[in-house]
Amino acid sequence: MAKSGLGCEPAVGSLTASRKREYKVSNRVHEGKRPLYAIAFNFIDARYYDIFATVGGNRVTVYRCLEGGLIAVLQAYVDEEKDESFYTLSWACDIDGTPFLVAGGSNGIIRVINAGTEKIHKSFVGHGDSVNEIRTQALKPSLVVSASKDESVRLWNLHTGICILIFAGAGGHRNEVLSVDFHPSDIYRIASCGMDNTVRIWSMKEFWTYVEKSFTWTDLPSKFPTKYVQFPVFIASVHCNYVDCTRWLGDFVLSKSVDNEIVLWEPKTKEQSPGEGAVDILQKYPVPECDIWFIKFSCDFHYNSAAIGNREGKIFVWELQSSPPGLIARLSHAQCKSPIRQTAMSFDGSTILSCCEDGSIWRWDTVS
Repeated sequence: MAKSGLGCEPAVGSLTASRKREYKVSNRVHEGKRPLYAIAFNFIDARYYDIFATVGGNRVTVYRCLEGGLIAVLQAYVDEEKDESFYTLSWACDIDGTPFLVAGGSNGIIRVINAGTEKIHKSFVGHGDSVNEIRTQALKPSLVVSASKDESVRLWNLHTGICILIFAGAGGHRNEVLSVDFHPSDIYRIASCGMDNTVRIWSMKEFWTYVEKSFTWTDLPSKFPTKYVQFPVFIASVHCNYVDCTRWLGDFVLSKSVDNEIVLWEPKTKEQSPGEGAVDILQKYPVPECDIWFIKFSCDFHYNSAAIGNREGKIFVWELQSSPPGLIARLSHAQCKSPIRQTAMSFDGSTILSCCEDGSIWRWDTVS
């Protein structure tokens, strides 16, 4: 298992905001009393970059960001299971470009909602426990991965309804998987992290024929020869506690735990011995009062900056690609005191949304 220790000391960002960009609160929407766990802009389809969705309780709601700070409700989907509590959502699309919203939560069932018809396209049953995160393959947006409390990650084909691969087993996670992400350019690679304090990097290269087969499969999805990927190519112990959010930044990895910081690191894999290697910790982005789990950061489309909330309702906006890291802004409002479970940055980062434990959505816009 990879330990950190190569290279020099990591560059740690200063919490003095550079004021490179100023944001102001332009709107606040209260969805209800239920906690909102996830919020995301649609980066899959350029026609819908101003559209975002939230999940809370058994409800998925779709909104549009309008000029002047306005927010319009477009759609609301209420799940038939009253006790469902959605934790995650991801925008995706069918092979013909039909926009999909994919949501999962406490019941372990993944709902694929056709955002055009507002009807269920498919429901995926397979995980043995709750689904903590769903992510879409931007290069093939009808493929999604899901991370679950059942200690596995699954790869699904939204078009055919097939579970293609299950990342679990001898070399898999040893506790809940909390977050997962596709590599931005290497279509074979994913990263996952969880309550076993590790980040694991997996390769689908050997199994890619099954991914291709899933698009042309005409028999029942249940008859598809789903494969287990038992061994990751890399296991990293960067954190000493639960790791609840991980994202690729090129070939580097951003990950956060409950220790008040996001860490940027480079996996140095040994080709000859999978799973082994070293970790070079490059940068650290401090986030005060961010010591409870299930708080996730978001980035703009080009990963120039990241926004993350904390348990006191404050947001920190970091410049990702400068060294040392620069704090772009620290956002707070007297009436926003509830933990921010997730943020959503717009395409260019000029709008930041946050969804809170108290059921509120806050919109911040740059001051020109």
